[in-house]
Amino acid sequence: MTTPVEDIAAQALDLPPEDRAKLIERLIASFEPKSPAQAAWLKLASSRRDGVRAGEMNMVPGDEALARVRARLS
Repeated sequence: MTTPVEDIAAQALDLPPEDRAKLIERLIASFEPKSPAQAAWLKLASSRRDGVRAGEMNMVPGDEALARVRARLS
């Protein structure tokens, strides 16, 4: 028994490439931020991601970051 998502995916894969591209654009657009706050967070996250990829950010291991936060809170 297939799920609705599997059925839709199978139908989508049968579409011509141009129609699949249009479908992809619509699906991606459905994830666009719904509010100015969401847009701002998305912009900040994208900027940070780009900084990490470009090697412009000083990375701190998660356990070290948590230790720093705990030290500040105690």
